[in-house]
Amino acid sequence: MYVFIKKNKKLKKIILVVTLFLALGNAQAQQAFKWPGGKKAAIILTYDDALQSQLNIVAPQLLKYKLTGTFFLDGKVSKPDIERWRQLSKAGNELANHSLYHPCSVKAYKAAHYSEDYTVAGTIKEIGIMNAILDSINGHKTRTYAYPCGMYVANGVDYTDSLIASGIVKYARVGGDNRTAIVSKFNNLDFFKVPSWGVAKGTEGAALIAAVKETLKANGMLVYIFHGVGGDYLDVSAEAHRELLQFLAENKNDVWVGTFQEVLDYVKKNRK
Repeated sequence: MYVFIKKNKKLKKIILVVTLFLALGNAQAQQAFKWPGGKKAAIILTYDDALQSQLNIVAPQLLKYKLTGTFFLDGKVSKPDIERWRQLSKAGNELANHSLYHPCSVKAYKAAHYSEDYTVAGTIKEIGIMNAILDSINGHKTRTYAYPCGMYVANGVDYTDSLIASGIVKYARVGGDNRTAIVSKFNNLDFFKVPSWGVAKGTEGAALIAAVKETLKANGMLVYIFHGVGGDYLDVSAEAHRELLQFLAENKNDVWVGTFQEVLDYVKKNRK
Protein backbone atom coordinates (compact mmCIF):
# COMPACT_ATOMS: atom_id res chain seq x y z
CA MET A 1 0.00 0.00 0.00
CA TYR A 2 2.85 2.41 0.91
CA VAL A 3 4.59 1.74 -2.46
CA PHE A 4 1.34 2.42 -4.34
CA ILE A 5 0.83 5.77 -2.55
CA LYS A 6 4.49 6.71 -3.06
CA LYS A 7 4.19 6.22 -6.84
CA ASN A 8 0.79 7.90 -7.15
CA LYS A 9 1.60 11.63 -7.01
CA LYS A 10 -2.05 12.70 -7.28
CA LEU A 11 -3.06 10.49 -4.36
CA LYS A 12 -0.12 11.77 -2.30
CA LYS A 13 -1.28 15.34 -2.91
CA ILE A 14 -4.83 14.53 -1.84
CA ILE A 15 -3.61 12.85 1.35
CA LEU A 16 -1.38 15.85 2.13
CA VAL A 17 -4.26 18.30 1.69
CA VAL A 18 -6.60 16.20 3.86
CA THR A 19 -3.91 15.88 6.56
CA LEU A 20 -3.32 19.63 6.62
CA PHE A 21 -7.07 20.30 6.74
CA LEU A 22 -7.55 17.96 9.68
CA ALA A 23 -4.56 19.45 11.49
CA LEU A 24 -5.92 22.96 11.00
CA GLY A 25 -9.37 21.94 12.22
CA ASN A 26 -7.89 20.26 15.28
CA ALA A 27 -5.79 23.33 16.10
CA GLN A 28 -8.85 25.55 15.85
CA ALA A 29 -10.84 23.20 18.09
CA GLN A 30 -8.10 23.36 20.72
CA GLN A 31 -7.71 27.14 20.53
CA ALA A 32 -8.03 28.74 23.95
CA PHE A 33 -11.29 30.49 24.75
CA LYS A 34 -10.74 34.25 24.86
CA TRP A 35 -11.89 35.74 28.16
CA PRO A 36 -12.23 39.53 28.45
CA GLY A 37 -9.16 41.62 29.23
CA GLY A 38 -6.79 38.80 28.38
CA LYS A 39 -7.83 36.80 31.44
CA LYS A 40 -7.28 33.05 31.53
CA ALA A 41 -10.38 31.79 33.37
CA ALA A 42 -13.79 32.76 34.73
CA ILE A 43 -14.97 32.04 38.27
CA ILE A 44 -18.59 32.39 39.36
CA LEU A 45 -19.37 32.48 43.09
CA THR A 46 -22.94 31.42 43.84
CA TYR A 47 -24.76 31.24 47.18
CA ASP A 48 -28.02 29.37 47.76
CA ASP A 49 -31.05 29.62 50.03
CA ALA A 50 -31.03 33.27 51.23
CA LEU A 51 -29.08 32.51 54.42
CA GLN A 52 -28.18 34.95 57.19
CA SER A 53 -24.49 34.05 57.03
CA GLN A 54 -24.48 35.25 53.44
CA LEU A 55 -25.69 38.68 54.51
CA ASN A 56 -23.53 38.83 57.64
CA ILE A 57 -20.27 37.27 56.41
CA VAL A 58 -20.24 36.82 52.64
CA ALA A 59 -21.47 40.31 51.73
CA PRO A 60 -18.78 42.16 53.75
CA GLN A 61 -16.06 39.84 52.43
CA LEU A 62 -17.10 40.40 48.82
CA LEU A 63 -17.13 44.14 49.41
CA LYS A 64 -13.67 44.05 51.00
CA TYR A 65 -12.12 42.25 48.04
CA LYS A 66 -14.17 44.15 45.44
CA LEU A 67 -15.75 40.97 44.08
CA THR A 68 -19.31 40.05 43.16
CA GLY A 69 -21.38 36.89 43.38
CA THR A 70 -24.79 35.46 42.54
CA PHE A 71 -27.30 34.81 45.32
CA PHE A 72 -29.97 32.26 44.44
CA LEU A 73 -32.84 33.27 46.71
CA ASP A 74 -35.95 31.31 47.57
CA GLY A 75 -39.11 32.14 49.48
CA LYS A 76 -37.26 32.27 52.80
CA VAL A 77 -36.42 35.91 52.06
CA SER A 78 -37.78 37.77 55.10
CA LYS A 79 -39.23 41.28 55.13
CA PRO A 80 -36.56 42.66 57.53
CA ASP A 81 -33.81 41.48 55.14
CA ILE A 82 -35.23 42.86 51.90
CA GLU A 83 -33.33 46.14 52.14
CA ARG A 84 -30.07 44.27 52.80
CA TRP A 85 -30.57 42.13 49.71
CA ARG A 86 -31.41 45.28 47.76
CA GLN A 87 -28.14 46.91 48.84
CA LEU A 88 -26.27 43.76 47.86
CA SER A 89 -27.78 44.05 44.39
CA LYS A 90 -26.80 47.73 44.16
CA ALA A 91 -23.20 46.70 44.91
CA GLY A 92 -23.18 44.66 41.67
CA ASN A 93 -24.24 41.25 42.95
CA GLU A 94 -26.89 39.20 41.14
CA LEU A 95 -30.13 38.21 42.86
CA ALA A 96 -31.34 35.06 41.14
CA ASN A 97 -34.16 32.53 41.38
CA HIS A 98 -33.99 29.33 43.46
CA SER A 99 -37.75 28.64 43.33
CA LEU A 100 -40.39 29.69 45.84
CA TYR A 101 -40.49 26.67 48.18
CA HIS A 102 -37.27 24.83 47.20
CA PRO A 103 -38.87 21.42 46.54
CA CYS A 104 -36.41 18.49 46.55
CA SER A 105 -36.96 14.77 46.23
CA VAL A 106 -38.23 13.00 49.31
CA LYS A 107 -35.08 10.89 48.94
CA ALA A 108 -32.83 13.92 49.42
CA TYR A 109 -33.78 15.05 52.93
CA LYS A 110 -36.73 15.77 55.16
CA ALA A 111 -38.43 18.98 54.03
CA ALA A 112 -41.75 20.75 53.88
CA HIS A 113 -42.07 20.51 50.10
CA TYR A 114 -41.20 17.58 47.85
CA SER A 115 -40.76 17.55 44.08
CA GLU A 116 -42.78 14.32 43.93
CA ASP A 117 -45.84 16.38 44.92
CA TYR A 118 -45.38 18.89 42.10
CA THR A 119 -46.54 19.06 38.49
CA VAL A 120 -44.47 20.69 35.76
CA ALA A 121 -47.03 23.50 35.49
CA GLY A 122 -47.02 24.06 39.24
CA THR A 123 -43.25 24.20 39.31
CA ILE A 124 -43.07 26.79 36.52
CA LYS A 125 -45.78 28.85 38.21
CA GLU A 126 -43.86 29.02 41.50
CA ILE A 127 -40.64 29.98 39.70
CA GLY A 128 -42.61 32.84 38.16
CA ILE A 129 -43.90 33.91 41.58
CA MET A 130 -40.33 33.96 42.90
CA ASN A 131 -39.35 36.14 39.96
CA ALA A 132 -42.04 38.61 41.03
CA ILE A 133 -40.63 38.70 44.56
CA LEU A 134 -37.14 39.37 43.18
CA ASP A 135 -38.54 42.08 40.90
CA SER A 136 -39.95 43.82 43.97
CA ILE A 137 -36.49 43.84 45.54
CA ASN A 138 -34.37 45.24 42.71
CA GLY A 139 -36.59 45.69 39.67
CA HIS A 140 -34.46 43.60 37.33
CA LYS A 141 -36.49 41.84 34.65
CA THR A 142 -33.98 39.20 33.57
CA ARG A 143 -33.31 36.29 35.94
CA THR A 144 -31.25 33.14 36.13
CA TYR A 145 -32.23 30.00 38.02
CA ALA A 146 -30.74 27.22 40.13
CA TYR A 147 -32.60 23.91 40.35
CA PRO A 148 -33.31 23.06 44.02
CA CYS A 149 -30.95 20.26 45.06
CA GLY A 150 -29.75 20.25 41.45
CA MET A 151 -32.91 18.34 40.51
CA TYR A 152 -34.86 19.42 37.43
CA VAL A 153 -37.81 17.06 37.75
CA ALA A 154 -41.37 17.44 39.02
CA ASN A 155 -42.87 14.10 40.01
CA GLY A 156 -40.26 12.38 37.86
CA VAL A 157 -40.80 14.58 34.78
CA ASP A 158 -37.95 16.76 33.49
CA TYR A 159 -39.32 20.32 33.36
CA THR A 160 -36.31 21.89 31.61
CA ASP A 161 -38.03 22.22 28.21
CA SER A 162 -41.06 23.81 29.85
CA LEU A 163 -38.81 26.21 31.74
CA ILE A 164 -37.10 27.22 28.48
CA ALA A 165 -40.46 27.64 26.72
CA SER A 166 -41.77 29.83 29.55
CA GLY A 167 -39.05 32.41 28.95
CA ILE A 168 -39.03 33.41 32.62
CA VAL A 169 -35.34 32.69 33.18
CA LYS A 170 -32.31 33.06 30.93
CA TYR A 171 -29.92 30.35 32.24
CA ALA A 172 -30.09 27.54 34.79
CA ARG A 173 -27.54 25.85 37.04
CA VAL A 174 -27.21 22.19 38.06
CA GLY A 175 -24.69 20.55 40.41
CA GLY A 176 -21.51 18.48 40.25
CA ASP A 177 -18.04 18.14 41.75
CA ASN A 178 -15.08 20.45 41.20
CA ARG A 179 -13.40 18.39 38.46
CA THR A 180 -16.41 17.61 36.30
CA ALA A 181 -17.79 21.12 36.87
CA ILE A 182 -14.87 22.88 35.16
CA VAL A 183 -16.06 23.84 31.67
CA SER A 184 -13.35 24.26 29.05
CA LYS A 185 -15.31 23.52 25.85
CA PHE A 186 -18.16 25.92 25.31
CA ASN A 187 -19.53 25.08 21.87
CA ASN A 188 -21.86 22.43 23.34
CA LEU A 189 -22.57 24.05 26.71
CA ASP A 190 -26.23 23.61 27.70
CA PHE A 191 -27.25 26.98 29.14
CA PHE A 192 -30.07 25.32 31.10
CA LYS A 193 -27.84 22.63 32.58
CA VAL A 194 -24.75 24.65 33.52
CA PRO A 195 -22.56 22.45 35.78
CA SER A 196 -21.24 23.65 39.12
CA TRP A 197 -19.32 22.49 42.18
CA GLY A 198 -21.44 21.97 45.28
CA VAL A 199 -18.88 22.82 47.95
CA ALA A 200 -19.08 20.32 50.81
CA LYS A 201 -19.36 21.26 54.46
CA GLY A 202 -15.95 21.99 55.99
CA THR A 203 -14.06 22.36 52.69
CA GLU A 204 -10.83 24.20 53.42
CA GLY A 205 -9.47 27.27 51.69
CA ALA A 206 -6.62 25.34 50.09
CA ALA A 207 -9.09 23.05 48.29
CA LEU A 208 -11.18 26.01 47.12
CA ILE A 209 -8.06 27.69 45.73
CA ALA A 210 -6.80 24.47 44.11
CA ALA A 211 -9.99 24.38 42.03
CA VAL A 212 -9.27 27.89 40.75
CA LYS A 213 -5.78 26.80 39.73
CA GLU A 214 -7.21 23.81 37.84
CA THR A 215 -9.64 26.14 36.06
CA LEU A 216 -6.77 28.42 35.06
CA LYS A 217 -4.88 25.47 33.57
CA ALA A 218 -7.98 24.51 31.59
CA ASN A 219 -8.60 28.09 30.42
CA GLY A 220 -12.11 27.35 31.64
CA MET A 221 -15.05 28.39 33.78
CA LEU A 222 -16.02 27.13 37.24
CA VAL A 223 -19.22 27.81 39.17
CA TYR A 224 -19.01 27.37 42.95
CA ILE A 225 -22.10 26.58 45.05
CA PHE A 226 -21.93 27.77 48.65
CA HIS A 227 -24.62 27.55 51.30
CA GLY A 228 -23.62 28.64 54.79
CA VAL A 229 -20.37 30.51 55.33
CA GLY A 230 -19.25 30.64 58.95
CA GLY A 231 -22.70 29.46 60.04
CA ASP A 232 -26.08 28.05 59.00
CA TYR A 233 -25.76 24.65 57.22
CA LEU A 234 -23.54 22.90 54.66
CA ASP A 235 -21.13 25.58 55.78
CA VAL A 236 -17.51 26.33 55.08
CA SER A 237 -15.62 28.48 57.53
CA ALA A 238 -15.50 32.24 57.13
CA GLU A 239 -11.71 31.95 56.96
CA ALA A 240 -11.77 29.36 54.14
CA HIS A 241 -14.10 31.60 52.15
CA ARG A 242 -11.94 34.65 52.85
CA GLU A 243 -8.82 32.79 51.67
CA LEU A 244 -10.54 32.01 48.37
CA LEU A 245 -11.61 35.62 47.85
CA GLN A 246 -8.14 36.90 48.70
CA PHE A 247 -6.59 34.54 46.15
CA LEU A 248 -9.07 35.66 43.50
CA ALA A 249 -8.37 39.32 44.22
CA GLU A 250 -4.61 38.78 44.11
CA ASN A 251 -4.94 37.07 40.73
CA LYS A 252 -7.43 39.48 39.16
CA ASN A 253 -5.21 39.91 36.11
CA ASP A 254 -5.72 36.24 35.23
CA VAL A 255 -9.12 35.42 36.75
CA TRP A 256 -12.42 37.04 35.86
CA VAL A 257 -14.89 36.86 38.74
CA GLY A 258 -18.34 37.67 37.41
CA THR A 259 -21.96 36.94 38.17
CA PHE A 260 -23.71 33.91 36.70
CA GLN A 261 -25.68 35.93 34.17
CA GLU A 262 -22.77 38.20 33.29
CA VAL A 263 -20.33 35.38 32.51
CA LEU A 264 -22.86 33.28 30.62
CA ASP A 265 -23.92 36.28 28.56
CA TYR A 266 -20.28 36.64 27.52
CA VAL A 267 -19.88 32.93 26.76
CA LYS A 268 -23.07 32.83 24.71
CA LYS A 269 -21.95 35.81 22.64
CA ASN A 270 -18.36 34.69 22.10
CA ARG A 271 -18.40 30.91 21.83
CA LYS A 272 -17.92 29.35 18.41
